[in-house]
Amino acid sequence: MVDVVLKGLAIGLLLIFSVGPVIFTTIKQSINHGRRGGFSFIAGVWLSDIIWVVLSNGFSEAIKVLLDFKIPIGIAGCCFLIGMGIYFAFLKKIEPRRMQEPTEIAGDEITPSGKKTNYFAIVSSGFIINTLNPAVISFWVLMAASLASVYSLNDRIIIFSTCLAVTMLADVGKVMGAGYIGKRLSDRVILLINRISGILYLVFGAVILAGIIYTLLKD
Repeated sequence: MVDVVLKGLAIGLLLIFSVGPVIFTTIKQSINHGRRGGFSFIAGVWLSDIIWVVLSNGFSEAIKVLLDFKIPIGIAGCCFLIGMGIYFAFLKKIEPRRMQEPTEIAGDEITPSGKKTNYFAIVSSGFIINTLNPAVISFWVLMAASLASVYSLNDRIIIFSTCLAVTMLADVGKVMGAGYIGKRLSDRVILLINRISGILYLVFGAVILAGIIYTLLKD
């Protein structure tokens, strides 16, 4: 029992300290849209992770079929990241914020710039970014396959539950910290953060796409 919990803790810590577009997007959404926006984004990421964990552990045949389409899925994910990178790095503008705290009207948060936040779009972006990330697909599938040869299904449920719990707690900490800092940042700094995150999207998308192209050419 202790062994499986420690295994899940170790996998969760590995995910926490891995660098990817999700980390930067979580921070960016929290700064731009407050804690509710940050939590909306990571809710989409969590839903994606849970789906991949369930599929990779309980539906191995379905995963084998999906792996046949790993390259098209990866290319779609790269194009999505590159598109977001172009938008945030070169097109998106930050409107001057008003000097009041965000308010709520009929349950919808009104941002300091006076615009209503589209939480469904934020949740969807978190889900899409994570679901179409070939690194995420490979991680969960390979992890499930390697653990299946050593641990029973019940043990794997504990391992992956512990792993997801650790990553969720870390995500909550990122949102809380970024939301607190975001209230104290100037408009220029927030614009710079968006530009940097856009460039990072471009870099991640381009690097992953280059790896896919290299694999195709090599084969």
